[in-house]
Amino acid sequence: MKIFAIGRNYIDHAKELNNPVPAEPMFFMKPDTALVKHNKPFFYPDFTEDLHYEVEIVLKLSKVGKSVDEKFAHRYYNEIGIGIDFTARDIQSKCKEKGNPWEIAKAFDGSAPVSEFIPREKFEDVHQLNFHLDINGVTVQSGNTRDVIFSFERIISYISKYITVKMGDLIFTGTPAGVGPVKIGDHLQAYIEDVLMLDFYVR
Repeated sequence: MKIFAIGRNYIDHAKELNNPVPAEPMFFMKPDTALVKHNKPFFYPDFTEDLHYEVEIVLKLSKVGKSVDEKFAHRYYNEIGIGIDFTARDIQSKCKEKGNPWEIAKAFDGSAPVSEFIPREKFEDVHQLNFHLDINGVTVQSGNTRDVIFSFERIISYISKYITVKMGDLIFTGTPAGVGPVKIGDHLQAYIEDVLMLDFYVR
């Protein structure tokens, strides 16, 4: 099982981090040890002092595919969830300054809490999904999938040009504006529409 994550897929988020808006999808990968399931707590790592949340809609792939044509890519996922792409922002900044890869800031153990998944047919239109993240009862991020730069189908097609996708692979599809730091004791709750999907604490 592979975990793909799309960077800078919402214009407002790219702007808030002073990043250029990409002309094509950009992605990185996380290991399976990044996953935190079943609302288990996330443990704040000791190697960062500036850990940020990024809430994202997550696709669960249902077929094997290589060089998938975009017009057929909707057939390659059948479940939707929500997750947090935790980022050690201080480490990421140092990596960027040196021109180094920054997986170390994104792919560490526990960096990808994820909800259970819902069949896509339960949603009227997966391309117009509202989602949001609350921390300690206050909404800190909200978005709608209609605002992505690259559609789910474009992402699947692009990734599969380079890496074969398989059943059970996950794709974190990008985060809207509003990212920020978390601290020990914070209570995170992520929703798709008005359904609470993810509910955990930072320890």
